[in-house]
Parts: sequence; C-alpha cells; structure tokens
Amino acid sequence: MNQDWRPSASLDTLRRRAALLDTARAFFRERGVLEVETPVALSHTVTDVQIESLRVQSDGAPRWLQTSPEYPMKRLLAAGSGDIFQICHVFRAGESGRLHNPEFTMLEWYRLGMDLPAIMQETVALAATLLAAGGTKPGPAEMISYGQAFVRELGCDPLDAPGETLVQLSARHGLTASSINGASRDDLLDFLVATVVGPSLGRGRLTCLHHFPASQAALAQVDAADPRTALRFELYSEGTELANGYVELASAAEQQQRFEADLAARRRLGRSQPDVDTRLLAALRAGLPSCAGVAMGFDRVAMLALGATRIEDVMSFPWSRA
Repeated sequence: MNQDWRPSASLDTLRRRAALLDTARAFFRERGVLEVETPVALSHTVTDVQIESLRVQSDGAPRWLQTSPEYPMKRLLAAGSGDIFQICHVFRAGESGRLHNPEFTMLEWYRLGMDLPAIMQETVALAATLLAAGGTKPGPAEMISYGQAFVRELGCDPLDAPGETLVQLSARHGLTASSINGASRDDLLDFLVATVVGPSLGRGRLTCLHHFPASQAALAQVDAADPRTALRFELYSEGTELANGYVELASAAEQQQRFEADLAARRRLGRSQPDVDTRLLAALRAGLPSCAGVAMGFDRVAMLALGATRIEDVMSFPWSRA
C-alpha cells in the first residue's frame, strides 16, 4: 500500500521541532527583537548568480516565491522598525538532497549597530541554545577567517594564490576538467569550500568562517581595513553550513552596481534576467540604519539538534510528498 501520504518525520520529531521554534522565538523575545511577517510571493526576486527562484502567476502578473525575506525586511528597517526577526518558508529551485529541499524554513534577523564580531557571537549563542535544547552541547566556538581556513586545510592563501594553483587544487579534490574549463576564480573557491574547507569546520563545536573575499560580498559591506575581504561570515557545525551573515551594505549606488554585476554574470551563464528590486534601492536611498543580519537554515539546525541525518527527517512533508 502506498504510504507517501504519511509525514516523513515522526510525530515525536515534529513535537520536538515545535519546541525548538518556541526556543528560537524566546531567544529573540528576551533580547527585545520584534517578530515580523512579510509577503511570500514578491514582485521582484534576487539577482544572485547561485540562486534560482520559483515563479508563480497571479492576476496576469508574475510573482516569485521568496528565496529569503531579506528585501522586505530591509524595507521595514529603513522605515524605522528597529531590531526584527522572522521565521518563514522560503523557496529555491533545484535544491534537493540530504541537506536541501526546495521549500525550507529560514530564521532571519537584523540587529541595529552590531559589528561582525557581535553578530557572530549572537549567532553562535542562538545555535548553541537550539542545539542544547535538543540535547547536544557543542564545545567552545571557533572563529577563523576564510584565509586562515584555506591555509590550514589546503596550504594556500585564497586571496593571493595564482589561478593555476586553485585549478590544481580543485582537480586534486575531484573537480572534472570539463567543470574547470571556464570556471571563474570564485567558482573554484566555492568548490574548495564545499568539498574541503567546509566539511572540516565545526567538528565538535560551532565555527564561524569570516571575512570572505570581497568578490563574494553579496549584500555585505567590504571591510575598510582590508578591501580584499567582505564583512561576511558563515556558521558551521559538524561540517554543515547553518547560517550566513553580513554587516549589511547600506549604499544604494553600490547595491545597484552589484545587481548589475550579478545580471552580467547571469547573462554569461545563460540564466534568467530578473528585474532589479527598485523598492529595495529606494529604501536604501531613504536610509538603512547601520545593522548586521543573518539567515539561518532552521531545518539544518533541527537536524543536528534532533540527531537526524536527512532534512526530510525533520519535515512533515518534503517536496517529494507535498
């Protein structure tokens, strides 16, 4: 008999997941952070080269299911909301696997006046709280720069290494010749993080990998002290990325330039060309307060907290059963 009508997670797991959601909300309530809700179907989507959006149609006008609530949350910040957080469903096309589902739960928050060390410490505190609520107690957190991690794991400085060195390292660690052909420097760095550096991080502890190359700044500020790097970090536990955070870019002009660079890269790759979100740019021109923000994959945290090995083990109905 067909059993795919049943949830993929056990009812006990779903109860424990609900308790983790309560814990996350309590964490922010204790810090005076306002919970907000923003639309799931948006008139604009991201230009990020690494992300593909799901499109829907409504009243003859296209909409995109949010890949993150970042843009509308920044509009709230510019309107004077103060510190905010949100727990919501987000969607990313083509992301399926042990750690991926096209629809997943994101915990995103923004804190006014926080610098990179402060937002990393808060992210570690939240993750440790959630893991402890599930019965896992990680060791003391590690803070390591992107460059230091590359030197430790691969023996090269990712900011200064010749392109040929990155090609050789990528080939040595399994990237095929066809994939190497035409790969950009950032493509090679991403491959090495995914296959070598990332899996080594957070073993028995939480690790923040910080100061990514400026070319991977996304919506983060470039570090004035070292313009080769961005004020961006990722949080890892047991080799799994849990969160991505920035000291947020506030310049509308620079954000416009980054959107245009994204679209140029998407054209080269033959990918869709979404319109730039003019409302976000207008909010930045009106004035985004100095802040840092983090997007955390709640399902992955729940996996680690509850001892699951697949993301579907902590979801009621993953994509294959929805």
